[in-house]
Amino acid sequence: MKEKINVAAVSYLNTVPFLYGIQNDKDLMSQINLRLEYPSRCADLLRSGEVDISLVPIVEIPDIPNAEIIGEHCIGSEGKVKTVMLYSDCPLEEIKTIALDYQSRTSVVLAKVLAKNYWNIDFEFEETTEGYIDTISGTRAGVVIGDRAFDLKDSFSYQYDLSEEWYKFTGLPFVFACWVASKPLSDEFKQQFDRAVKYGLDHKNMAIEFFDKKENSSINLKRYLNEHISCDFDQRKKTALKKFLSLSKDLLVTSDQ
Repeated sequence: MKEKINVAAVSYLNTVPFLYGIQNDKDLMSQINLRLEYPSRCADLLRSGEVDISLVPIVEIPDIPNAEIIGEHCIGSEGKVKTVMLYSDCPLEEIKTIALDYQSRTSVVLAKVLAKNYWNIDFEFEETTEGYIDTISGTRAGVVIGDRAFDLKDSFSYQYDLSEEWYKFTGLPFVFACWVASKPLSDEFKQQFDRAVKYGLDHKNMAIEFFDKKENSSINLKRYLNEHISCDFDQRKKTALKKFLSLSKDLLVTSDQ
């Protein structure tokens, strides 16, 4: 029996079309083991070799051995994304400390890149664990990503959408995650996998309807996925990815000096 390919995908709402497409391809599903995790965990699984393909936060890609971006689709945005937020009780210039979401490393680095290159503010950044959102108050702000951000939209006086801030800074879209393989895969399989992802995107409304029936979510998923998530890994997004990784590298070099 042929060994199955292990795949990890992000468990957030922005992957609903991807998962719909993959899970509706019975032949593809017969070839893979699929698991859902939060973004930083998806990267860890690929890095450790526990999975062969993963939807990986882009800042992780340079540190993954033999990483290859596959397919023509990503998790991206053009301006506001609504689910990568900096929440605060005070305006940006009064923030002293930013608590960093442990579930994502790309958003954490994005906040640091914006602080250094766009906002020009020297914050204190703190790593976190579960429960950190409850500590956001006063001059302590917090980066919050994913579906949890929807629940907090009315909880803080000041809200900064990091994707929108990136767009103001660069005029470019932002890429949060790409499908990445860490072992050689046949062109046939990679094409089949990308076709399944595209099928989900082409049938986005069916994916949303299927999800809403199963989960009974109060979130307007149709608006979120159509207005704030952009999945074509086109040339502008490739340019944005390259720019962000360059700024991220500069950030690490500076911090090591």
